[in-house]
Amino acid sequence: MSAIGSMQDGSAVRSQFVASLDDQSRDWELVLRESHHRMKNTLTLLGASVRRDFTRAGPKDVSVAVDRFERRIVAFGRLYQLLSDSDDQSTVSVGAFFENLCGAISEAVLEPAGIRCEAAIESGALPASQCHRLALMLTELVTNAAKHAFPNRNGALIRIEIASRDGGWVCTVSDNGVGATAPLQGTGSRILEGLARSVHARLHGEAGPAGTRVTIVMPAAA
Repeated sequence: MSAIGSMQDGSAVRSQFVASLDDQSRDWELVLRESHHRMKNTLTLLGASVRRDFTRAGPKDVSVAVDRFERRIVAFGRLYQLLSDSDDQSTVSVGAFFENLCGAISEAVLEPAGIRCEAAIESGALPASQCHRLALMLTELVTNAAKHAFPNRNGALIRIEIASRDGGWVCTVSDNGVGATAPLQGTGSRILEGLARSVHARLHGEAGPAGTRVTIVMPAAA
């Protein structure tokens, strides 16, 4: 009887181990998809920046355009470092991390496109894994708004709000652009949904003549 019991216990352990490996595999695939999508968006934004700056530049302005482009590449490097380094700690200061992240996004993505950024971030702490996923979702939402919300750049504004609610966190990205016909769609939306599921968060998007607003509701860590 004890031998049979040991075999049953062993089977249960193996099943749990296989399930854990499956979860890790899906998690890694999600990170890879997000990384590829992020790189595609980065190259698109950098390409647009090159065309804009060098088309406008006269013979005397080329060095200025080159310096500006170099600074933007450095800013993207800082942004990627923030998005990839947060798992080195067990917990992360929400205020410090996301203020730094918003500054990097603004410098790399928004300022070169003539888009103003406002941020309101409450203080607190998050497990590093949750913080990292929230940062990836926020960056995707801001980049998407920068690419699509402002065909006319006058007065363009993106606002980021992160607040603690009932032990969890609520993050909102809103813009005053043209208003997306569907706030969550395409490859970016599938990645967002996968990231949200990985931290048991909910996504809600709404759009209208005054712009687009997407909210991430992330419960407290279990």
